[in-house]
Amino acid sequence: MSKTILIIINDAPYGTEKAYNALRIANQLNKNHSEIQVNIFLMADAVSCAVAGQKTPNGYYNIERMLKLSLTKGAKVKLCGSCVDARAITKEQIIEGTEMSCMDELGNWIATADQTLTF
Repeated sequence: MSKTILIIINDAPYGTEKAYNALRIANQLNKNHSEIQVNIFLMADAVSCAVAGQKTPNGYYNIERMLKLSLTKGAKVKLCGSCVDARAITKEQIIEGTEMSCMDELGNWIATADQTLTF
């Protein structure tokens, strides 16, 4: 990989379109630029983006599907562990392929990213 882009998402999956737009960008980067490593870090209410089994009305975007597409295309997705704990989300509830993480690892991702986007 020649370049790494880190996308940090803070907002809940629904209610605003920040998570939606962040994942649209991630998936477009993955589609058009296979040489770019996309890393996604979910923190605060955004950890709910990784909860499996989301059911949305027909015609409405589904953050779980978008996140799974990111994973399929090679993105790494990590969740703030203390944010997950604060929201009583268990490891068994999150989408397969996502990983629990911590501020230390986020700091390393920021330090080594060529670009960091926040939502």
